[in-house]
Amino acid sequence: MATQEQIKSIIEDMLKDFVEQNGFEIVDIEYVKEASNWFLRVYADKEGGIDIDDCGRISEFLSVQLDEKDPITDAYFLEVSSPGAERPLKKTQDYYKAVNSHVFVTTYEPIDGSKEFEGLLQSYDEEVLVIEIGKKKISIPVSKVASARLAIVF
Repeated sequence: MATQEQIKSIIEDMLKDFVEQNGFEIVDIEYVKEASNWFLRVYADKEGGIDIDDCGRISEFLSVQLDEKDPITDAYFLEVSSPGAERPLKKTQDYYKAVNSHVFVTTYEPIDGSKEFEGLLQSYDEEVLVIEIGKKKISIPVSKVASARLAIVF
């Protein structure tokens, strides 16, 4: 059986041309076991937002590819959805797009006594992100980022 990372790579390859031709972006792919079931989850987006019809088109295309190539030996559920308003920041381009947006970042170890930071992403240069929290600016090395996502301000 292929590893989770290998499966993600296979799925990205299957979707590459289709998403480019249709203006979609693959935000993330998960292959996870929950209770006794496996789930293949594809999170997609596009400029202006993705809707249920778009998710349906991606799901139909991917289902055909998966049936033909059959890279996953276990039974699984395929889910295609939007990453949501608080989409994760996974790729370099995600961080660049998020500059001047409100973000929530967790780190592997404390920085200035904290492991959680929420504020305005002021800058990103692939090595450090700078978050403005109130009047204070915190520099976080990308190597210490455990997770990052957009955050909604209420």
